[in-house]
Amino acid sequence: MIYKRKIIIFLIHIFVFSSFINAQSTKIKDLENKRIQLKKEIKEINGLLIDNTKQAKMAYGDLENISIKINRNQDLIKINNQQINLLTSTIVKNERKVNQLKTDVDKAKNDYSKMIYNSYKSRLRESRLMFLLSSENFLQALKRTQYMNQYSDNRRSYANKIESNIEKIKLINDTIIKNIESKESLLAENKLEEKKLSQEKNKQTKLINGLKRKEKNYKNDIDKKQKLSNQLNKEIEKLIKEAIKESNKNSTKNVFTLTPEAKLTAKNFLSNKGNLPWPVERGVIIQRFGLQPHPVVRTTKIQSNGIVIATTKNASVRSVFNGVVLSVLKFKSSNLTVLIQHGNYITAYKNLASVFVEKGQKVSSLESIGITLDNDESKTTLQFSIFENTKALDPYLWIAK
Repeated sequence: MIYKRKIIIFLIHIFVFSSFINAQSTKIKDLENKRIQLKKEIKEINGLLIDNTKQAKMAYGDLENISIKINRNQDLIKINNQQINLLTSTIVKNERKVNQLKTDVDKAKNDYSKMIYNSYKSRLRESRLMFLLSSENFLQALKRTQYMNQYSDNRRSYANKIESNIEKIKLINDTIIKNIESKESLLAENKLEEKKLSQEKNKQTKLINGLKRKEKNYKNDIDKKQKLSNQLNKEIEKLIKEAIKESNKNSTKNVFTLTPEAKLTAKNFLSNKGNLPWPVERGVIIQRFGLQPHPVVRTTKIQSNGIVIATTKNASVRSVFNGVVLSVLKFKSSNLTVLIQHGNYITAYKNLASVFVEKGQKVSSLESIGITLDNDESKTTLQFSIFENTKALDPYLWIAK
């Protein structure tokens, strides 16, 4: 019974350790996936945002681009540091566990040796028959047979567990070596990223000094753009409300009344959440959804009911799902906007130079609906929004990663 209890304790240790290893591996993999995605974004940003800082004519758009690059580099360094800290913690815990396993194995070997020695000393094999024949009754003989079988099983089990855990120690040591190599690679990458970050910050400082006289005008431009954006958002909301009213006719509901076909479209649209194609073939998100600090003037907050995607010049803009064109909007001094209805969901595509669709037209997923406007020397952008009835949703949660 003592040996059996020890084996059970030994197995519990292994189970707990395996659970810990799996949890740590999952965290490391999650961080690695984030790091890969971030590096991909940085590569896209460097390819899509034009660097005009070496030219005589510099603008705040260039400063915005540098600020975006700095933020992404800082994010990458942060992710790398998180991985480094997690790997360091994992390495230390693995080394402790290896030492514990070695101690347990040594103790198990010692116990096993004692078991073998005691077995030999008592000449259990030779006296097996006498041990059984000396039983007072059949029940006692049966119990003694069970005891001897259990004793033999315990010996085999001990030997197997010792061998198994020696192999586990080897595997853990291999993991430690791989973790150390990963850590060293991340440290080297961070060193390189910190150098790039320093270079971008130097560019940023020079630009800020060169554009200080225009700072007041720039802040006014930010306010002007935000007001225009708010007005366009109100106009979009107004159009959606009118469409809702039209769908309800004799009802006063503030949500779309859908036909069976429109209900199916809405259901399919919802089922594709997280897997919708991007509205442009190539792009990177440079402004997120919701309230956030301006990339340059950090004390100024900007409100966005969608995302801003930097893309290639004259990029083809595509519908992200099957639907019907609700409106083609040209509002005041803003650029063209297309609204597409997918049941009770609406997608909005802003900052277009030209459009290929008209109100009431059916469109398919990935069908080209227009071309982006290239009105900025430093980048070409598309503003993309999603609404459920009149409620703005975060498009980042809907598009494929």
